[in-house]
Amino acid sequence: MKFGVVIFPGSNCDHDMIYVLKNIMEQEVVELWHKDTDLQNVDAVVLPGGFSYGDYLRSGALARFSPIMEKVIEFANNGGFVFGVCNGFQILCEAKLLPGALLHNNSQKFECKNVYILPDSKTAAPTAFLPRGRALKIPIAHGEGRYYADKETLASMRINGQILFRYCDESGNISEAVNPNGSVENIAGVCNENFNVFGMMPHPERAADDELGNTDGYLIFESMLKYIKDKL
Repeated sequence: MKFGVVIFPGSNCDHDMIYVLKNIMEQEVVELWHKDTDLQNVDAVVLPGGFSYGDYLRSGALARFSPIMEKVIEFANNGGFVFGVCNGFQILCEAKLLPGALLHNNSQKFECKNVYILPDSKTAAPTAFLPRGRALKIPIAHGEGRYYADKETLASMRINGQILFRYCDESGNISEAVNPNGSVENIAGVCNENFNVFGMMPHPERAADDELGNTDGYLIFESMLKYIKDKL
């Protein structure tokens, strides 16, 4: 498969993502600069984490208007697979490719630590092939990671299976005590109604290499690859 990783001014997890996709998952990867208008015939687009445009105004708000986003939106609306992590998730919400919004953490602090997340959706690419009921240890690093959507949107997402992950403890128990940012219903990741656009706040690319002593993130990438290859 051919992945395109979008790089914005302020992206700082782009090379982490490229390394995992290319060296760990053994996929073809091209770098897409934010001013590009050609997606180079990729099979999937990835928006990495970081601080696009310095998070001015609010996270993802300016990056959403980068020239390449017009092509990413078109690609997604035509059924192309798009995956955003942390700042990438924020950008996808700003672009209305994903429901809801990411707000300041309840603590009003930047949270950087390992957390546990429990797969929720049984049919979305990042979760379809994950072991059921197993909590995954994945790092977070964000100041605006509090997911919010209104009650009607949340109800629809639950019915459709659009909730990817929820924050939990090591045993998979979901509670407010283990919610690192105040996200509604402990939500850590979501997808769109067509199941081709995905976003999550935790960083699976930071937990996908044996050298790091944690490969739970590898399982997420593996699930996505299997799912997307079946659809192409």
